[in-house]
Amino acid sequence: MHGPVDGNFFLALVTLTLLEIVLGIDNIIFVAILAGKLPAALQQKARVIGLTLAMFMRIALLFSLTLLMKLTTPIFTVLSNELSGRDLILIAGGLFLLAKSTVEIHDNLEGEKHGADPKLKSTFGGVLGQIVAMDLIFSLDSVITAVGMTNHLGIMIAAIVIAIVLMMVFAQSVGHFIERHPTVKMLALSFLLLIGVSLVSEGLDFHVPKGYIYFAMFFSIFVEMLNVRVHRNRAQTASSGKVAAAE
Repeated sequence: MHGPVDGNFFLALVTLTLLEIVLGIDNIIFVAILAGKLPAALQQKARVIGLTLAMFMRIALLFSLTLLMKLTTPIFTVLSNELSGRDLILIAGGLFLLAKSTVEIHDNLEGEKHGADPKLKSTFGGVLGQIVAMDLIFSLDSVITAVGMTNHLGIMIAAIVIAIVLMMVFAQSVGHFIERHPTVKMLALSFLLLIGVSLVSEGLDFHVPKGYIYFAMFFSIFVEMLNVRVHRNRAQTASSGKVAAAE
């Protein structure tokens, strides 16, 4: 795993870091939504601890490549599909995301009618446990991507550390933005549904190109940002009109 450091070292580091960040977008969304269920004083703490544990899990996986490779060995066959340990983990993670996203969407749509405050139902340990569990699922793709791109362990570890640090920096901003804009939060939950379906499909050996999923996500975000800007401009115009009328 320890290859010589040549002129391509920094190119490999930058490329892998960018890929790790892209692969971590779904993780940031999930962490932002879960942390948002906690009181404001605990949200940043949950983000930092959750993503720090994710970083150590990914590094541990890199040092356990023998075990990781064994996860791809078929265990049993279901309906002509050979399922490995990795497949079972992806399917379990996908089903968890589907269930979690559905519950969150229901709470956001019906919560006010029942007078329930979702932040009162969530504990720090419970939220942190869910973050860590999903981090493990998201870590599989991240580590497998790293292994496929370079044979230098130092580059892999550096890229993962840099990507996680950047996630920590942006997770709070993403979380605040999602909380301020309910439609964006619903869009983010829809992304988690999409990712959940993708994980289950991947576990069943039905490969959906990641590029399609990320294009759909970025296009939806672009359209939603236009909507947010339009609503903001309308609100500013209405506010200016009221001020002018009062004068």
